[in-house]
Amino acid sequence: MKIVVLSSSIVGTKTKIALEKTVQFFEEKYAAYEVTLIDLAQYDLPFSDGRNYFEYEGDAKYVTETIMAADALVIGMPVFQASMPATLKNIFDMLPVNAFLNKVVSIIVTAGSPKHYLIAEQQLKPILAYMKATIVPTYVFIEEKDFLRTDIVNDDILFRLERLVEDTVHHVEATQFLIEKQDAMYDF
Repeated sequence: MKIVVLSSSIVGTKTKIALEKTVQFFEEKYAAYEVTLIDLAQYDLPFSDGRNYFEYEGDAKYVTETIMAADALVIGMPVFQASMPATLKNIFDMLPVNAFLNKVVSIIVTAGSPKHYLIAEQQLKPILAYMKATIVPTYVFIEEKDFLRTDIVNDDILFRLERLVEDTVHHVEATQFLIEKQDAMYDF
């Protein structure tokens, strides 16, 4: 099983801290799975120009092809100006409309204010549904107060991150079971 953990902003540290902890939980509980952390701050990506994702070169080719090859995607997203970062929207624009068909997508949101907890529900989930994702229903919302420097200090957040990892794996296993069952109905 291939899991991509996507840090979808090129600025800030809180989202990456949460995602590094998430990767740690994957590695501790599901060591047999291939987990890749993609931090968009590490890559030089162009703006989407409408071409197919496999036509990109360099960093854009690596990022899009790695996402497309994954069984699951954990999206880490900070909230900026009551919206998702443009870098995340750019990734969506680089991918085909059915990019997340048969893929499980989980969400981790960091924000400076509790007022932004619905951004995932109202903005991100509709896009993921349009792109045919199997969305893990619950997501982890982390506020500024849950961090102290470079650590998550709220035990409830750590518990919810660990639970999100488990839920992601269970959803992937269930999705793969259903795909195999459906494929077995055909003789070719």
